[in-house]
Amino acid sequence: MADETKETKKNGKEKAKGIVTEFKEFISKGNVLDMAVGLIIGSAFTAIVTSLVNDIFTPLIGLIIGGINFAGINITVGSASISIGLFLQAIINFLLTAVCVFIVVKTINSFRRKKEEKPAPPKPSKEELLLTEIRDLLKEQSRK
Repeated sequence: MADETKETKKNGKEKAKGIVTEFKEFISKGNVLDMAVGLIIGSAFTAIVTSLVNDIFTPLIGLIIGGINFAGINITVGSASISIGLFLQAIINFLLTAVCVFIVVKTINSFRRKKEEKPAPPKPSKEELLLTEIRDLLKEQSRK
């Protein structure tokens, strides 16, 4: 019984070392750093879009539909208050964030396509090919 316990502990330690090693490899790859930077920038970007929705778009939409303040739209059921207006603001926030991310991704993809679409060098004409062949023959003869 004691041998089984020692063997189980040994296997557990080896698995833990394997997981730690695998985690170190994962962290040391550049993709994790890129992902972290993207997450930080995304958080800041979300704050900007949230302000855009809450401070500009939601009041404008409220004016257009009759001066309604979205934050004040609530439904009371018993002693619970359901904030439908805040939920609508969150939906608008999500949609605007999605549109902004779409525009950014589309712009980046268009830049990538432009880089990939560099024109191939023009094919040499028949005269150029013939002259190249003559040049090579002359070089070959001068070496002999």
